[in-house]
Amino acid sequence: MSDIRASSLGSAVADPGPRVPPRASATTAFRAPGTTSVLSGHERELLLALAQAALPAGERLPGAGAWSAAKLDGFLATLSPLLLTGYRGVLWALEAHALASKRRSFARLSTDDREKLLVAWHHGDVARRVALRALLTPLKIAHFNDPSVYAGLGCAFREEKAEPAAKKRQRGVHAASELDGETIDCEVVVIGTGAGGAVVASELARAGVSVVLLEEGGLVERSEMTGHSVALQRKLYRDMGATFSVGNTGMLLPMGRAVGGSTVVNSGTCFRAPDRVLRAWAARGLKGLGPDALAPYFERVEEILGVTVAQRDHLGGIARVIARGCDALGWKHGPLARNAPECEGRGTCVFGCPSGAKRSTNVSYVPRALAAGAQLVTGARVDKILVEHGRAVGVRAGSLTVRAQAVVLACGALLTPVLLEKNKLAGQSGELGRNLSLHPAAGVAAMFDESIRGWDAIPQGYAIHEFLDDGILFEGAFMPPDLGAATLPFFGKQLVNVVENYDRFACFGFMIEDHSRGRVRLGPGGRPIVTYSVDDEDVRQLQRGVERLASVWFAAGARTVFPMVAGVDALDSADALARFTHTRLRARDFDLTAYHPLGTCRMGTDPRRSVIDPDHEVHGTRGLFVTDGSSVPSSLGVNPQVTIMALATRAAERIATRL
Repeated sequence: MSDIRASSLGSAVADPGPRVPPRASATTAFRAPGTTSVLSGHERELLLALAQAALPAGERLPGAGAWSAAKLDGFLATLSPLLLTGYRGVLWALEAHALASKRRSFARLSTDDREKLLVAWHHGDVARRVALRALLTPLKIAHFNDPSVYAGLGCAFREEKAEPAAKKRQRGVHAASELDGETIDCEVVVIGTGAGGAVVASELARAGVSVVLLEEGGLVERSEMTGHSVALQRKLYRDMGATFSVGNTGMLLPMGRAVGGSTVVNSGTCFRAPDRVLRAWAARGLKGLGPDALAPYFERVEEILGVTVAQRDHLGGIARVIARGCDALGWKHGPLARNAPECEGRGTCVFGCPSGAKRSTNVSYVPRALAAGAQLVTGARVDKILVEHGRAVGVRAGSLTVRAQAVVLACGALLTPVLLEKNKLAGQSGELGRNLSLHPAAGVAAMFDESIRGWDAIPQGYAIHEFLDDGILFEGAFMPPDLGAATLPFFGKQLVNVVENYDRFACFGFMIEDHSRGRVRLGPGGRPIVTYSVDDEDVRQLQRGVERLASVWFAAGARTVFPMVAGVDALDSADALARFTHTRLRARDFDLTAYHPLGTCRMGTDPRRSVIDPDHEVHGTRGLFVTDGSSVPSSLGVNPQVTIMALATRAAERIATRL
């Protein structure tokens, strides 16, 4: 095992060219309109000193300076008070450490002493390591999210577009602010427009049922989906993707918050639930969820979404080297099935599809529902479920009331149980919010001597299928330079050398079919508190995933592999990997994220062990249904959107029958 050396990367660049000058001002994506700095003068000094120490100049790219710190200062002005307070707290913790150990302010230390202090945090206990990541992640994004930086890398920068003065009004779409104090009557009200809610609304509306869809987020038009990461994180993600779990490690849990929910910001990957999973459900009494019973619903969803394998023209250099490595090892691999039959390979799937080729629900099921007569209300945050005589009869969102014969909750596996808990519903069994599965996910990156240009491809278009039955699924996971830099756990010249050679950088991800389970509870302000600890069996699976993916990279000819594991910044040979396999890792040693929360209102036949019945109706409350990922009985081991949609299609039939 070894650290990556500046010379090993820099020597591969024949002509580094001139250093690219920084831009003079921050873009609007980093500053809330009409705001000034949210930091004190001393805090701004600390921020500048941190930027200079963590992001020095490279051979082609400028070092961080006042312009980078100003952009981050502007970004902090857009955060919620809770997140802003947390960031300032970590900044002061860094200052306290400098005062205690060096007897001087961090801003007054020499460059070498600042770097040594950051290295001590990087290699220190888990609390300091996590705190350092929290400090540096937004700083890296602010610094590298710039046209001059992208130009220096030969990568196209996608500019943020100005907000349109007035969006074109669509038939059947209303803003909640325009309906103050009104009461709407319908047959079914659906809360949420993602994989569960939009499907139910569309199927019911096309069956002649009057439907009202309520969405907390906004309707983001295709013209706004420019691919600018920071601007679209604000528009499309809840809390800019900063939802997280706590336990024996922390995991980011990014969630969509717009019409289309998380389908707008996922990678479009489409899997059916494995037959072995469906057979296990059927064996537990859910006879209607076996492979044969669900097949017609899967087929209907796949037809509407236009599911097909990714086009080879858009698979790119990462798929090429993954295929080469898998062939050398004799492992199964191939393109992924996706809901983007006319994909143009623009590489911005997780920030919305600019061409509309990805058939997320905002361009597929929601328009189908509206065309069939459904009504959509945006900016509507539901806080009250109306129940009379044991039956759900509507909801309240602020001053807007919607009365209905049936209420469908599809807020996602983290928010649906919180809404039920807030309304004291479905709590008798004690299962509400429990049984949370998350598909813990990690990535392994590599540097090659050949051009990769990962940004010129579908970010998640290819997979290694060899270990799917073992509970590990390997899928593409490439990001633009600013977010790619943010995910790398290191800083300084090591990071700058990687970014300057980003055209030869490759990243791939994997997730595990988890055995661990977590819980969701109602927190302050209606936010979910997510607790989840990775058990020993899943830790071993995660280590196997890292080792196998590193093996693929070396078999494909990688110069250096980055395992994204604490204490192991880089591996420079297969021998180093062999030594790594004997390392005993803990959950907190992995840099984990999770994207598929499931099971917190799981379906079952026994009200003592489940929250909803096989028809998706909440035990003990007639007319109240759940059709999102929270209803899924167990972990899938694959991307869940098609399974959620198939179950929602089936649920719509049963709700229509009840009506």
